[in-house]
Amino acid sequence: MDTSSPRASRRSAVAPFLAMDVMEAARRADASGERIAHLEVGQPGAPAPRPAREAAIDALKRGESLGYTVALGLPALRERLSRMYREVHGLDVPAERIVVTTGSSAGFLLAFLTLFDAGARLALADPGYPSYRNILASVDIEPVRLEATLATGYQPDPALLAEAREGGRIDGLLFASPANPTGTALSREAMAALIADCDAHGTAMISDEIYDRLWYVEKPVSALELTDDAFVINSFSKYYCMTGWRIGWMVVPPGLVRTVERLAQNHFICPPHISQIAALAALDAEEELAGHLDVYRRNRALLLDTLPGLGFRDFAPADGAFYLYADVGALTPDSMDFSRRMLAEAKVAAVPGTDFDPLRGKSTMRFSFAGSAQTVERAAESLTAWLG
Repeated sequence: MDTSSPRASRRSAVAPFLAMDVMEAARRADASGERIAHLEVGQPGAPAPRPAREAAIDALKRGESLGYTVALGLPALRERLSRMYREVHGLDVPAERIVVTTGSSAGFLLAFLTLFDAGARLALADPGYPSYRNILASVDIEPVRLEATLATGYQPDPALLAEAREGGRIDGLLFASPANPTGTALSREAMAALIADCDAHGTAMISDEIYDRLWYVEKPVSALELTDDAFVINSFSKYYCMTGWRIGWMVVPPGLVRTVERLAQNHFICPPHISQIAALAALDAEEELAGHLDVYRRNRALLLDTLPGLGFRDFAPADGAFYLYADVGALTPDSMDFSRRMLAEAKVAAVPGTDFDPLRGKSTMRFSFAGSAQTVERAAESLTAWLG
């Protein structure tokens, strides 16, 4: 009898998400009694807003069935998100174009499957969120690397797209503003130039805006201010502190809502009902959430004051999100090894740049300042004692 395991598919051969690997290593260190300062994942230190938690508890106490919802999400949540766009962004985004998703990850998968056939080529900037590349590879879409630089805030631009088109047709462009891991945001002019370039070449657009409410310099521009043709992905994970609830949303071009709905029905049936109830309540927790932004702002300032003196340099301008992306070439030739030593010796968890830029990331690292002020203060003290 053959007891060998079934052979894994070619599509499953994706790289690991190193931030999650670092998170697991840090968890094991915590479990062994070590006190780790967690700067590895973009997870807010605060819990879900009080109204969200109370709404979920109330639904459970009332004995609601919490069964399937419609695939596009609770109508009340879609209407409330439409109202949020009017109140926060001054935009008229009809509820009919809003699709509630099982986290932003489901939104990306739905956008990729809606827009591209197997073998399509989608451009995205490196450094960038690693799951973009890995989800694309798992559905036989080719990620085309745009080697962005500090000079452009590690953002794509038409010149990089023109260079990429020399290697073949570019079917789509994915951009993020503010971006992970750099925190940099596209200016209105830069985003308009990208959109005009994509329109001229028939290139589909996906805008990752999950950090759009987290900004420290200038309010980010939404692609929705400039075009109705882009897929816009958002989430309750970051600003709303609801990572584990796995709830997000996307804004879809008018003619493709039914296509997305059919895919969502079959892939996910619906987003988690209890999470949708909580998300609806979270949209009315602005005062509580604004207080978290003050914590991130102070954490950002502390790390920007501490890290340069320890040998970290050439920081990406952290316009938004809650990350610092720094060059560590003066400290190590291998950011992966440096990350391991930092965890073991300084008791600080951070992510090597190879997660975000496989070719150039050996000289960079990402630090998340999403946690509590106490966590970031302890990390700064530990790194100073380790490297100072």
